Amino acid sequence: MSHANSTLHFNKQYDLQIAYWLLACAAVIFGMILLGGVTRLTNSGLSMVEWKPLMGIIPPLNHADWQELFFKYKQFPEYQKINAGMSLDAFKSIFMYEYLHRVLGRFIGIIFVLPFLYFYFTKRIKPGLTPKLLLMLLLGGGQGLLGWYMVKSGLVDNPDVSQYRLTAHLGNAVLIFGFIWWTALGLLSTPKPQQAGLNSFAYVLSGLIFLMILSGGLVAGTNAGHAYSTWPLMGDSFIPAGLYSLQPAWLSAFEDITTIQFNHRMFAYLIVALVLTFAFKALRAEISKPVKIAVWCLLGLLALQVTLGISTLIFYVPVPVAAAHQVVAVALLSASLFISHSFFHSSGQPN
Repeated sequence: MSHANSTLHFNKQYDLQIAYWLLACAAVIFGMILLGGVTRLTNSGLSMVEWKPLMGIIPPLNHADWQELFFKYKQFPEYQKINAGMSLDAFKSIFMYEYLHRVLGRFIGIIFVLPFLYFYFTKRIKPGLTPKLLLMLLLGGGQGLLGWYMVKSGLVDNPDVSQYRLTAHLGNAVLIFGFIWWTALGLLSTPKPQQAGLNSFAYVLSGLIFLMILSGGLVAGTNAGHAYSTWPLMGDSFIPAGLYSLQPAWLSAFEDITTIQFNHRMFAYLIVALVLTFAFKALRAEISKPVKIAVWCLLGLLALQVTLGISTLIFYVPVPVAAAHQVVAVALLSASLFISHSFFHSSGQPN
């Protein structure tokens, strides 16, 4: 084997190591998004009223510790206005969801930072990749701060977090996940020619699915999923009364639960129509077998997501179904990004 081929093989081996590390990080973040959804759905997010980035990893170790944490919780509006009279055992239940959510966040930081330092100091990171990894690290650190900024909004007079901050927190988590997934794909894949003409369609579809997830964040943040538990009608009609009734009208898209749920439904119909159109075009085009498989996965995940979305509504937002609805949205985005990356990569663009 020549020196050039040996070096190429050596570098490819490092790329694969980094890709597998990034995929492991992405998998844990995927679980983190699921746990975050469960934390929100069980109304557990305001059970920890302090933010201790270092000492906060130590759980309550005895009855006195639990009593102290419960006493602190009682000083805030959620207990006083919603959970007055709550037992210590009930508090333990909601506390553990939020505690595990925060601990998993710290764990993600560890499994990202330590391997990054190892790869960096052993010079295994190829040129141009280090800035991307540092950006991931920056976004991850910002996510922790954004999480606490969100929690703080519910520790005032109104015991509910801001839907704007919750949507930003969810959106940043999905952005980090997508960024890591895309980067790992660039390290794993080799360019294969795909039929031109679908590139822009694939990119737009990925962007719209991301916006759809943000729309879901607004639904979760305002509890708009409880507003109408019927489908395909909202109450007695397809277009409910009172849409965009706030002043100014655009504010309704962010603060009126009827408008928020209606927009989420309309966004869903748009995504379904576009995915079906894209799949029809893609499966008739000259695309590689992995991309064809990804298109079929996209269709399967879409069918599952629609089923979960309708079930979430008509069964009045059961926690397992609603949590699955959130996390399958991220899986749908993953499949879409894989397809987009395949077109992006095959067109000769950089990773």
